Amino acid sequence: MPEEEESGFPGGSKSRVNRAGERVRNGDETPDDLHVIDEWRAAHRAVLNTFQSSLRSRTRGKNIIVAQRHKRRRTIYDKLHRFPKMNLSRMDDVAGCRLIFRNLKELHEFRRQFHRARFNHHLRNGIDQDDYIKKPKPTGYRGIHDVYEYDVKSKGGRRLTGLYVEIQYRTLVQHAWATAVEVIGFITESQPKFQRGDTRYEQAMAFSSEILTRVSEGTTGPFPEMGNKLLVDAFLALDKELSLLQTLRGLNAASKAVTENRNTILMFSSTTDLEIRTFRDATDALRTLFELEKEFPDRDIVLVRADSGDEVRLAFTNYFSDAKEFIRLVEDGCTKLAEIKKITAQRQRK
Repeated sequence: MPEEEESGFPGGSKSRVNRAGERVRNGDETPDDLHVIDEWRAAHRAVLNTFQSSLRSRTRGKNIIVAQRHKRRRTIYDKLHRFPKMNLSRMDDVAGCRLIFRNLKELHEFRRQFHRARFNHHLRNGIDQDDYIKKPKPTGYRGIHDVYEYDVKSKGGRRLTGLYVEIQYRTLVQHAWATAVEVIGFITESQPKFQRGDTRYEQAMAFSSEILTRVSEGTTGPFPEMGNKLLVDAFLALDKELSLLQTLRGLNAASKAVTENRNTILMFSSTTDLEIRTFRDATDALRTLFELEKEFPDRDIVLVRADSGDEVRLAFTNYFSDAKEFIRLVEDGCTKLAEIKKITAQRQRK
C-alpha cells in the first residue's frame, strides 16, 4: 500500500484526491469521487481551527479583525474549471483566514511578527510572491496572501500534514473594495473578480481601487500613470453607465426587506424609490423578472438569488452593509482627488 494511503491522508491519498478532481473537471465524476473530495475538504476544518486559534491569540487586545472561511464545494469545482492544470490536492485556499487591519503599518508589522512564529508549519510562498499591495492585480485587488503547509507530529495531526491554509492580510479600505467586488458578482451576471462578463464592471472597480489607494494610502495602484482628473472622470462615466453606486445603495436598503424567500427582485429608478419583490419559487421570480423588463425597459431590474434563505440573509447583512462603506470611501475619494486637482491648478497659476 502506498505511503500516502498508509498515513491516512484525507480522501485516501493525494493521487486519489487529484483523480477525483480531474473527473469533476471532465464532468464524469462518480459518487465515490464526490465522497473523496468531501472527506478531503472536511479535513481542512481542523487545520483552519488551528490557525485561527493562533491568530486570535496573537491579535487579542488589538484592533485587528480575524475571520475564517471554509471554501464551499461548488466554489472548489468552479476553480477546477478556471485552472485546468491544477491538481486538486494543491489547491491552497480551501481553508482561509482573513486579517483586517486599520492601516498598512499595522498590517506589515503583524505579518513580520507572525513570520517569526515558532511552529513547524511551512510558509510556502516568498515574502513578496503574493504581495498584491506592492503589485496590485489588474482587477484592482490589493492585499497580501501567505500559504502555509500544515505540519504536526502528533498522532492525531499527522494525517493532516500536507494540507494548506491561506492567510489574507487586508486593510479596512482594501476589504471594503474587495467586498464590493463580491457584491457585484452576486447581483449581476458579471464576475469582475475573475475577469468574466461585462468588462465595464471590472474597469470601474479597477478605477475605484486606484482612487482609494491614492486617497487612503498616499500611493498608487493599478493605474500609476493616470492623472487624478482623468481617473475620477473615467470612474464616474462608468458609474453613470452601470448605475453602480446607485445599485449598491439600493441593496443596503433592501437588506431590511429580505425574508426567508430565496429570490428577490430589485427595481431601481432615477425618479422613484427602490421597489423590492420577494419570491419563494425561482421559476415565479424569473417569470416576473422577464415581465417587468418588458413593462419597464428604462428601469434597472436585478434578480438576486441564493440556494437558501440563510445565504440570502448572509449576503445582504454582511456583504451589502460593507458595500455602504465602499460607497462612502469612493465618493469621498473622488471629492478629495478633485480638490487636489483644484489646489494644484491654483498653485500653477501663481
